[in-house]
Amino acid sequence: MDMLLNPLNRRHRLRHDIPVVPGAFPLVGHLPAIVCDLPRLLRRAERELGSHFWLDFGPAGQLMTCVHPDAFALLRHKDVSSALMEEMAPELLAGTLVAQDGGAHRQARDVIKAAFLPKGLTQSGIGDLFAPVIRARMRAWRDRGVVPILRETADLMLKLIFRLMGIPAQDLPGWHRKYQQLLQLIVAPRIDLPGLPLRRGRAARDWIDAQLRQFVRDARAHAARTGLINDMVSAVDRRDDVSDDVLIANIRLLLLGGHETTASTMAWTVIELARHPELWDALVEEAERVGAVPTRHADLAQCPVAEALFRETLRLHPATTLLPRCALQELQIGQRRIPAGTRLCIPLLHFSTSALLHEAPDQFRLARWLQRTEPIRPVDTLQFGTGPHVCIGYHLVWLEMVQFNVALALTMHRAGVRPRLLSDVEKGRRYYPTAHPSMTIRIGFS
Repeated sequence: MDMLLNPLNRRHRLRHDIPVVPGAFPLVGHLPAIVCDLPRLLRRAERELGSHFWLDFGPAGQLMTCVHPDAFALLRHKDVSSALMEEMAPELLAGTLVAQDGGAHRQARDVIKAAFLPKGLTQSGIGDLFAPVIRARMRAWRDRGVVPILRETADLMLKLIFRLMGIPAQDLPGWHRKYQQLLQLIVAPRIDLPGLPLRRGRAARDWIDAQLRQFVRDARAHAARTGLINDMVSAVDRRDDVSDDVLIANIRLLLLGGHETTASTMAWTVIELARHPELWDALVEEAERVGAVPTRHADLAQCPVAEALFRETLRLHPATTLLPRCALQELQIGQRRIPAGTRLCIPLLHFSTSALLHEAPDQFRLARWLQRTEPIRPVDTLQFGTGPHVCIGYHLVWLEMVQFNVALALTMHRAGVRPRLLSDVEKGRRYYPTAHPSMTIRIGFS
């Protein structure tokens, strides 16, 4: 941890009577520690400074971070805005659901949410679309024997998303290249010159948006077709208060939001199955009883172990670790008064592994889901947010992950193999802007 903090910046300072975490570097602030060792950074700050402190996010500025349980309630607070997300990533998030509040957010969300509910996903045939792609990838892993797990799950998720959008197979290489360029906008320096990441990222975004506009035109020309994009377009056309620009931005958000986060969750699932043979045995027993990859949400009740595996992986390894917000009015968080206009950071990672909210939080336990009698709480799905901005893709990811888990167990068990971990899990893992294991981690199937 000390190597990730600035040894020349150890002076303790206050801002608005709240301590600033020492160790920020010029220009990049605490980003080295946030990216590479966020859990220890939060624990150290809480131990030395208390529950409220400022973290420096470099180009994004300082955000007041609170590890008090009251901070989780800010996601539902009417005087807390999510517009800060657009300010931090304007090239990617402008006009999207995650960066809007109030009436604009409700209008856009109300139009497209039906397509993402279990009924809409079933009518669109999403499960039937995904199952053969997932099964084919599992057979490829079986035949290869050893795979770099995150690279493989990231590629699988892109194929699923591209299939969801109806992109022809021959066009996939071009889309893959443009998507990788689009991701440069997340970290690109604000220097707009030819050949630099910002310029390439903007060009890729404009190319992708142009293709999406053609998808929308095709959907209108073939209104009788079914599918997620067609359902979203049809819903927009039934109203006159949502523009095509908003629709395009949110289809692009579907591409972005569903890729790295779900790929990370898939990779961590395989890693945990490799680390815990008893989990693998339980999953295999259930998968063999079910006998096939489920394709509808109505089928997921037959797969409680696969679902518990999905939920516990998300809890212990949340892909979204921090959420930025802004206080519109003065707020009370714990014992502190927070001034209006304060830029806030809500540490989801801290709450998902907090002893105040979960028994034995550092242990991977399926029993906490399989043996529970009370309904799922908002804090149990905090990786998807809560309140008006709860992730619209929750049911889609739930279906994808159970399909993935069952397909993995069936394919490998019938070949007489199981996952083995061949790399150091802790080395090279990242926590921000999304969290994921190292790209070099290898899983063997033998």
